[in-house]
Amino acid sequence: MTESKRRRPLVADKRYPSKRRKSAAPKRSAKPAGKKATARKTAARKTARKKTRRSSGGKGGGIFRRLLRWLWRLVWGISWRVGAVAGLLLALAVGVVYTSLPDADALLDGRARGSVTLLDRDGKVFAWRGDQFGGVITADTVSPHLRNAVIATEDKRFYRHFGVSPRGVASAVRINLSEGRGPLSGHGGSTITQQTAKLLCLGVPYDPGAWDSEAAYEADCRQGSLWRKAKEAVYALAMEVKYSKNEILTIYLNRAFLGAGARGFEAASQRYFGISAAEVSPAEAAMLAGLLVAPTRYAPTNNLQRSQDRARLVVGLMEDQGYLSGAQASEARSRPAQLSEAAAARAGGYFADWVMASGPEFFTRNTTEDVVIRTTLDQRIQSSAEEALKFIFQEKVREGSEAQAAIVVMSADGAVRAMVGGRKTRVSGAFNRATQALRQTGSSFKPFVYATALELGYSPLDTVMDEPYCLNIPGSGQWCPKNYTNKYYGRVSLADALKNSLNIPAVKVAEISGLENVRTVASGFGIASDLAQGPALALGASESTLIEMTGAYAGILNGGSAVEPYGLTELKLLGDETPVMVTTTGIGERVINDKAAKQLTWMMERVVSQGTGGRAKLPGWQVAGKTGTTQAARDAWFIGFTADYVAGVWMGYDDNTPLSGVTGGGLPAEIWKETMVRVTEGMTPTPLPMLAPDPPVQVAQPKRQQRRKQGGFERAVNQLLNDLFGN
Repeated sequence: MTESKRRRPLVADKRYPSKRRKSAAPKRSAKPAGKKATARKTAARKTARKKTRRSSGGKGGGIFRRLLRWLWRLVWGISWRVGAVAGLLLALAVGVVYTSLPDADALLDGRARGSVTLLDRDGKVFAWRGDQFGGVITADTVSPHLRNAVIATEDKRFYRHFGVSPRGVASAVRINLSEGRGPLSGHGGSTITQQTAKLLCLGVPYDPGAWDSEAAYEADCRQGSLWRKAKEAVYALAMEVKYSKNEILTIYLNRAFLGAGARGFEAASQRYFGISAAEVSPAEAAMLAGLLVAPTRYAPTNNLQRSQDRARLVVGLMEDQGYLSGAQASEARSRPAQLSEAAAARAGGYFADWVMASGPEFFTRNTTEDVVIRTTLDQRIQSSAEEALKFIFQEKVREGSEAQAAIVVMSADGAVRAMVGGRKTRVSGAFNRATQALRQTGSSFKPFVYATALELGYSPLDTVMDEPYCLNIPGSGQWCPKNYTNKYYGRVSLADALKNSLNIPAVKVAEISGLENVRTVASGFGIASDLAQGPALALGASESTLIEMTGAYAGILNGGSAVEPYGLTELKLLGDETPVMVTTTGIGERVINDKAAKQLTWMMERVVSQGTGGRAKLPGWQVAGKTGTTQAARDAWFIGFTADYVAGVWMGYDDNTPLSGVTGGGLPAEIWKETMVRVTEGMTPTPLPMLAPDPPVQVAQPKRQQRRKQGGFERAVNQLLNDLFGN
C-alpha cells in the first residue's frame, strides 16, 4: 500500500504537462520576455539615433560634433597645463620677491634726500626745503578720518582684495578707452598695495651713479608699460604675503608724496596745517587725501580754492561709503580746511632760496640728513617790504607794466631781515633779482668814491670845480662826462656834489683819489663784481647785485667795516642739541676809519634831507642814502639807512628796457620810504652815527696870496690836467 501511494508518474505524463503546469508557464517564460523588452528599447534608441543623424545632417554632422569635442579637449588640455605652469611661475616669482622684502619698519622713510626746516629769528617755522619727513605715522595712530579718506579715495576694497583688483583694472581700462586714451594711460586701477609697490620702486633703491637725477629715477619708477604693470602686480602679491594690510597701509601713509616737498601724511599735515596727522579733522583729512591724485596741482599752498574743491569730492566719497554721517559731511563742506599761518604766509620765499643757495651744500641742497636752520629773517619786516612793493605798483605804476623791483633790508652787521626778489612774492625757486641780477649801479656807487677821498684825509667841505671836463681814454678816444641836468655849477664842496649827484665832480674826485684806491675801497666793502677800469667807474659803470650794494652801505653805517650779508645763524641736525654751525655777525675787516665813515654818513644824510633823495624822508627819523640812475634809465636805485636798518631798492626791466620817467629819486625812493615807514612803526627814532666836518679855518693872508690860494681838490685837478694834456 505504501508503494502504491507513492506511485511514480509515467513517462507519458511528462510528455503532456498538466493544466497546473500550463498555468505556471508564463512565470517560467518571464526571462525571455524581458530580453524581448530590452531588445525593443535598444531598437527604439537606434531609431532615435537615426532620426537625430537625419536632423543633424547625417554622417557629416556627427564628424563635426566629434571635431568640436576634440578641439574642446585640446584647448582645455592646453589651458589647464599652461595655467598650471603660469601659476607655478607666478608662485615662484612671488616667492623670490617675498624673500627680498625687508621688515616693514625699514620701508617707512625712503627719501633719497633729507629735509631742511627754516626758522625765523624768533624760532618760528617759515619755510621748508628738500624732502620733508615729519616722522612715522601708522595705520593705527593716524586719524581715523584720514585713514578712511585714503581708502575711500584710492581703494575702497583694500581690506578685501589680495593685492590686485581685476575689477578695478577692467574698470580703469574701460574708462581710459572711453576717454580716448590708451588702455593703460590715465586711470591705472591700481590698488593701494600696487601704489605702495610703485612708491618703493619695486625694491630698486636710488643710486646717484646709475641715474642722471633723482627726477629721472622717479620717472622710471612711475612708468606704466604692460611689463612694468606685471612686475608691479607680482611685487604687490608678495607684499600681501609678507605684510599685514595695516603694515602695507602704514608704508603707503609714510611714503606718499603730497606736494611742497612733503613725504608722508605726517609731514604734509604739519606742513599745511601745523598739526600731527593723528589730529586732523574730516575736512583736513579730505584735503590731504585729495592730494594723492596730483600733489603739485592740488597743493593748498599753490591754489587753496582748487584744493578745497577737490576735498569736497573726497568728502562725498567718504559719505557714500559710510565713513561720514550726513551731518559730518555737511560740516566738512561748510567749513573747509584752512592753511596754518606759516603755510599761508609762505614768508621769505626768496630769502629761503638764498639761504639754501649760500649755505654749505652738504647741509642744504644735497643733504641726506634732516636739518634745522635758524635764520635772521624778521617776518614783520618781510611783510613790510612785500606790502610796500605791492602798494607802490598798485598806486603809482601803470597797469600792465612789466617793470620789476627788488628789496633787501638788513642790520648794520649784515644780518638780512627781509628779501623780496620780484613782484611775485609767493614763490619758490624763482629768479631772485635781489641776489642774482647783476645791474649797473649808476650814482649809487658814488659814496665809495667819496669814502676813498675821506679816508685819504680830504674834508666834505673841500671844493672842486664843476665845469666842462674831458679825458682821453686810451683805445676809446675822448670822454666828456656830463651832469644829469646838463648844467654846470662851478665850485662846489664834496658834500654838495654828492647831495646833488653831480657827475663831473665825482669823476674828478675819483681821479685824484686814485681809481685803484676807489676799487680797493669798494671791493673792501663787499662789492665783489668786476669793477670798471676807467674813470667811468666813478659813475657806476660797473655791475653789482642789490644784496652786495646794500651790504656795502651797511659797512658805512657800522663805522667803516666790511660786511658779509648773512642769513644763517645756526644749523643743527634734527634731534641734536649741539649746532653744527653758528654765525653771530657778518662784520669783517675795517675798510675806512670811523671818522671817515661818520662824515660820509653826514654827507649822505644831506642827500635825503636836502638833495636828490628827498622822497625817502621819514618823519621824525634821520635818514642817509643815495639815489642811482643808469644810462637811459635802465636801472633805478635807492639805498639808504636809519640808525637801525639798511634797505636797498632796485627797479628796472629784466630785458633792460629803459624805464619811463623813473629815476632813483622817484619810485625806488618811494618804495624805500613805504618799506621803512612800516618797519619803523612803533620804534623810537634813533639819531644816525654821523659827524659834521669842522668848518674850514680862515687865515688872514695878503691879497696876492689869497688870489693864488686854491682848494686842495682844485690844485690836484689842475695838476692832473697838466700831467694829462700838458697845459
